[in-house]
Amino acid sequence: MNIAFLGTGILGTPMAEKLLECGHRLWAYNRTSSKAEGLRALGATICLQPEEAIKNAEAVILVLADARAIESVLFKDAKEGARHAAPLQGKTVIQMGTISPAQSLGLLKRVKAAGGQYLECPVLGSKNEAKAAQLILMAGATEEQFDKFQALFKCFGPKPRLIGEVGKAAALKLALNQLIASHAACFSLSLGIIVNSGIDVDQFMGILNESSLGAPMYGKKLANWLKHEYAHPNFPLKHLLKDVDLILDEADQLKLNTAVLAAIRKVLKSAEKEGLAQSDYSAVYEMISKKG
Repeated sequence: MNIAFLGTGILGTPMAEKLLECGHRLWAYNRTSSKAEGLRALGATICLQPEEAIKNAEAVILVLADARAIESVLFKDAKEGARHAAPLQGKTVIQMGTISPAQSLGLLKRVKAAGGQYLECPVLGSKNEAKAAQLILMAGATEEQFDKFQALFKCFGPKPRLIGEVGKAAALKLALNQLIASHAACFSLSLGIIVNSGIDVDQFMGILNESSLGAPMYGKKLANWLKHEYAHPNFPLKHLLKDVDLILDEADQLKLNTAVLAAIRKVLKSAEKEGLAQSDYSAVYEMISKKG
């Protein structure tokens, strides 16, 4: 299949590599073009404009940071007037990043108006899972669309799931990312109690993992927390903060109590102000565990 792949960042690059391994033809675009260059040696065509990538493609995969990035890539900015809107007639746009249900439904409307088709398929996992083709894929699409692209999705993970219509998978992804924020913040507080009380961390982890309270992410991130090292992130703190804002907006619309998550947002915002935006999201520990 001819694919335009837009967004070759931390997650997008290994996903693009998997498509090439599966034998698909790839036209790759990234706003910082140097981040796409590594794909050239694997057979991808690197494009300097999104229109250049899209014109050759049957499917357009988006792994971009947020809805604003999607807007700037797919649709002409009336203020700038620097380029034409991407040629979406007859194309299928597959949105695989984290955006809100409302934003996804808005994209559906705009892509259809441009003569294309649209579905969402956000993923759970990061670069390591992408490299191993073990991402969890959640599609918001029609059954016909899901059947058509299921083989494509299996380049990224073994068991794509059809969640429902557009918007449903986006909401599910927000629900899951809410747990990332909450788990990271709450475990940071528990670990802070352990470390500052002089209790053996291995003993704590042993008891935790014997109980129903353990979660794999705690062990996965433990070295980061104990060594205070957050470079080379799988999921930068700034992206988690962006997702938390989306979750708060969605939960408010659903009339849910967001007091706990709002407090976590304040901690993430403090971490951003301390220069940790580009660090791994586990750096939230620095704001929770510090004294005073």
